[in-house]
Amino acid sequence: MFPIKLRELEERVIANGKVDGHELEVLRRLLPADRVIDLAEADFLVVLHKRVQRPSPAFQKFFYDTIKRHIVQEGRISARETAWLRQLVDHDRGLRDEERKFLHELKGEARDASEEFEAFFREAMKEPMEARTSR
Repeated sequence: MFPIKLRELEERVIANGKVDGHELEVLRRLLPADRVIDLAEADFLVVLHKRVQRPSPAFQKFFYDTIKRHIVQEGRISARETAWLRQLVDHDRGLRDEERKFLHELKGEARDASEEFEAFFREAMKEPMEARTSR
């Protein structure tokens, strides 16, 4: 199970709706870039990401880089990882720009991708680009 520090971090994020410098440093210490991220840690990070109301660019980068390490651990994206990824990237509500970029990065970094991932990638890329308006 997670160290109490992650649960405390989750409570702080819920309370203030963001991951700022201190929380991001705690995450970097608990989920360092030089080790494999297991499924429980990846799931925790996804829940945390969904609860952040105002994601900073630094947190977005950390989130997608860490999830990428989880998915492409051995250079391959399996059918099981693709099923998990489908839950993360719910393109039924529209594919966000950062999700589109993330899928392209996964495809580019994987030495081998399952047929399921290839089908998911093609399906997701058919989604229209995110609509942006200027203020």
